[in-house]
Amino acid sequence: MSLLVKGRPQGRDIVKVTPESAGWKHVGFEAFRLSPKEDLRFVLPADREGCLVVLTGRVDVRAGGESFEYLGGRASVFDERSPDAVYAPPGASFDITAHDAVELALATAPAKGQHPVRLIPGASMKRSVRGKSTNTRYVCDILPETEPAESLLVVEVVTPAAHSSSYPPHKHDTDNLPLESSLEETYYHRIDPPQGFAFQRVYTDARDLDESMAVGDHDVVMVPCGYHPVVMPHGYRGYYLNVMAGPHRAWHFKNDPAHDWLMPR
Repeated sequence: MSLLVKGRPQGRDIVKVTPESAGWKHVGFEAFRLSPKEDLRFVLPADREGCLVVLTGRVDVRAGGESFEYLGGRASVFDERSPDAVYAPPGASFDITAHDAVELALATAPAKGQHPVRLIPGASMKRSVRGKSTNTRYVCDILPETEPAESLLVVEVVTPAAHSSSYPPHKHDTDNLPLESSLEETYYHRIDPPQGFAFQRVYTDARDLDESMAVGDHDVVMVPCGYHPVVMPHGYRGYYLNVMAGPHRAWHFKNDPAHDWLMPR
C-alpha cells in the first residue's frame, strides 16, 4: 500500500484517511472545501475526539451546543497568522456554515470524553522558528501536548523554497519514553504556487519500509513508522498540517544517527 493519498482538485471532499484505510489504530484526517454560504454537518464517532482547523476563509461553527462565529480569516495557509480551531469530545456534532470560500481540516483520535468543547483561537497559539540556514521552517502549535486533549497533537509548518523540513530525519515509532514516543502521523501538504511539488521520504533503519514520494498540493502522506524528511524544490514554498496520535500523548523523537551530526552543537 502506498503511503501517498492523493487529494481531489475539485469538490467538497478533498482527502480522507481513517485508521481502517491506513492500517493503523489512532490518527484520522479529513480535509474539506466549502463554497460561500455552504453548510457542512458531521458527528464525531463515540470513541474519537476531534480538532477542526479553519485553514482558510471564515466560518461559523456550532459544536456540542457551543457556537463560535466568524472563525478563521486567512486568505492562504501561507499567511503569517495562526488558524482558529475548535476542539470537541467524542460524539459531538459539528454544524458549519461558510461565509466565503473555505478550507477545513478535521483531525481525530481515540478518546473517552474527558474534555469539553472549546475554541482554540489563533491568537493563543505559539509560533516559533525551527532550524537554521536552509533548514529553517516556521511552526505553529495548534494543539500541542501542553494543551488539553486525550490523544491528538496538531501542528502546522511552513517551509521556504529550497529548504528541508522535518530534518534531520527523525522518527517517533517506539514506545520508549522519555527517549522516544510511538506516534502515527499524517502530513497534509499545500504547495505555493500550487502546480509545484515537495519530496518526502519515509524509511526505517532496516529499510523494510523505504518510500520516496513526489507530493502535490492537497496530498496526504501517512507515516506509520520510520524517519520522514521533507524537501522543497527551488521556487516552491511548502505547508503541511501534521496530526499525531499514539498510546501516549507525548512527542519525543529520535534522529537518524547517520544524520545527527547536522544538529547544532
